[in-house]
Amino acid sequence: MPKRNTKKKNNKIKGLGESIIKILRKANSKPYNYKQIAAKLGLDDPNSRNQITKKLKQLTAKGTIEEVERGKYIIAPSKNHYTGVVDITSRGQGYIIVDDLEDDIFVSNKNLNKALNGDVVEVYVFKRKKRGKAEGEITNILQRKRTEFVGTIDIHENFAFVEINDSSMYTDIFVPKSNIGKAKNGEKVLVEIIDWPQKADSPLGQIKKVLGKPGEHHTEIHAILAQYGLPYEFPKEVEDYANQLDTSIQESEIKKRRDMRDVLTFTIDPKDAKDFDDALSFQKLENGNYEIGIHIADVSHYVQPGTVLDDEAYERATSVYLVDRVVPMLPEVLSNKACSLRPNEEKYTFSAVFEIDNQAKVKKQWFGRTVTYSDARFAYEEAQHIIENPDRKSHEIPSEISITDKKYTVDSNIASAILEMDRMAKILRTKRMRQGAISFDKVEVKFKLDENNEPEGVYFKESKDANKLIEEFMLLANRNVAEFIGKQKPEKTFVYRVHAEPDDEKIAALERIIKRFGYKLDTRDPKKTANSINKLLKDVVGKKEQNLVDVLAIRTMSKAVYTTNNIGHYGLAFDYYTHFTSPIRRYPDVMVHRLLQRYLDKKQSANQDEYEEKCGHSSEMENLAVNAERDSIKYMQVKYMMDHEDEEFLGVISGVTEWGIYVEIISNKCEGMVRLNDLRDDHYVFDKDEFAVIGQRTHNKYTLGDEVYVKVKNADLVRKHLDFKMLGSRKEIEQ
Repeated sequence: MPKRNTKKKNNKIKGLGESIIKILRKANSKPYNYKQIAAKLGLDDPNSRNQITKKLKQLTAKGTIEEVERGKYIIAPSKNHYTGVVDITSRGQGYIIVDDLEDDIFVSNKNLNKALNGDVVEVYVFKRKKRGKAEGEITNILQRKRTEFVGTIDIHENFAFVEINDSSMYTDIFVPKSNIGKAKNGEKVLVEIIDWPQKADSPLGQIKKVLGKPGEHHTEIHAILAQYGLPYEFPKEVEDYANQLDTSIQESEIKKRRDMRDVLTFTIDPKDAKDFDDALSFQKLENGNYEIGIHIADVSHYVQPGTVLDDEAYERATSVYLVDRVVPMLPEVLSNKACSLRPNEEKYTFSAVFEIDNQAKVKKQWFGRTVTYSDARFAYEEAQHIIENPDRKSHEIPSEISITDKKYTVDSNIASAILEMDRMAKILRTKRMRQGAISFDKVEVKFKLDENNEPEGVYFKESKDANKLIEEFMLLANRNVAEFIGKQKPEKTFVYRVHAEPDDEKIAALERIIKRFGYKLDTRDPKKTANSINKLLKDVVGKKEQNLVDVLAIRTMSKAVYTTNNIGHYGLAFDYYTHFTSPIRRYPDVMVHRLLQRYLDKKQSANQDEYEEKCGHSSEMENLAVNAERDSIKYMQVKYMMDHEDEEFLGVISGVTEWGIYVEIISNKCEGMVRLNDLRDDHYVFDKDEFAVIGQRTHNKYTLGDEVYVKVKNADLVRKHLDFKMLGSRKEIEQ
């Protein structure tokens, strides 16, 4: 980089053109003027600035750079250079995902040039294969996705290597003796890449944290959190700040709010829930209509911008739900106490209150801060019992489904409210489905754990009427809050939850697979596509291919994200949608509360760029949390299957590849792989058009959706992977 030189007026700056190009390339399409470039080069004298100005004009004339605004420049787009995100396969090869290209760019291992999975890179395309497939080389790493990794340490006399527990990581990390710390050979560690010298095969790292012995429960759960950069404890200053908050209900604050403490209010949540984000209130009005309130914990009252508490909540962005624990977004004093709408306690709430007629049509709505009192708490099972027994004069909850494990009788007013709201929820749901909403009632896998977090059994959590009652009124609040702000003129900056229409190629791929089972889709327009997906999901219920089709249909959908740019929510068939109802566990809901209050107070629109950046961060953290939750389920499934290695299981073939057959066990949803090399009765070859592997001599075929019997061959806790032994098809064995 040129040194500042103000003594010689005519001193020519060496390599100025290359330096300018390098700066603009690293800027990643952000335009720079000559002053910003001069500052980057450490130059501030008039002569240097004149040289920069002249060079910018020369580079523009050559077409190397572009003047996008007066005096502002970017690198001219090249037909051969692209910016994208690296996706590395388990074989160590890369594909660069570029937004403006239909096909990904293939990059061989030797041309990755130290880029890692998820990095934002510049890639040069040097070859186009048949059918337009492009191959290239990474020329610049613009942004590292991550620098910390979880792996197992192998210590030698003067150095160590950390083998990373991630199939997309194609290199281990070299650790000098001075950077090993207290790690012992064979332990699981968190390692940080601190450098990657030009000629070194492996990056240079240092041990950040020792996680423990591989395979131990505590080690593996903490390793999952560490792998995704998710914290499992709060910094002391955050805990101290939260503990010093005044969480008492003050008369002076009540006067600023709508007092709804005398209105019948209750919560319905999972039996083991500790934080209650939302409550429902119900009363019949003199005109025959109903007033239904959706009351949400007023987290933004306690979590103020610019505090360490808010900074921590923003960084986390979401609570993480692992199989054996919750990693909360907020400290316990707020999440489980002050903000939790516990029974028989007054709470500050933010509410959406609707006047609704007998046909569940909204006649009036009101949004604002309230104070509420929860009269009762129900588990979903208890509310479901009331819904399934509507004609009983006395709604007695059996002890086996009650929260308290004791038999008790529900107040008749609350029972009537639940039954009436269930009736209206069904009307709202039917209307949504008619408008093209997609109904994904996927079964959730849950584990019964003993006191040592060992899995004793597996059970499935299904969405019943009580769950759908809560869902519909939460959707009503979320949609109407978004619509209330979204339709305001002039347009206001707001946080939306959006869901794009599915990609045509993914829909076509789904059609090809379901055709094998005798199903088809109507894809003439988005609404018909949604309706036919609903019909498909309904038609497969109870069939052997149900879970496979459910999973494939979900994968066909785009990912829902947070953004300030509203495009609607395809899956829900809403033009406007946001997340208003869970601020204890989702930071976007906190932002929504703040913005809603801002606009209720008639203040000007918030800064869109600031909120768009926060939306991007929230979407990214949500994705990490989902991956961590999925990994914890895989870990527990492998742990559960280790105790059932001698049993035979009936499963469904859920995937077929050139190296193996994936089988999902019907009774517990555990998935494992049968390697083709382990099929000894023949030499099997993958047929991608048939979604099958076929024996070359016997012509025996294993196809997607087939029912087969398997046995556990190997259960690897560290890799969270199950290897199955194929016993044969169901037809063969049961004949």
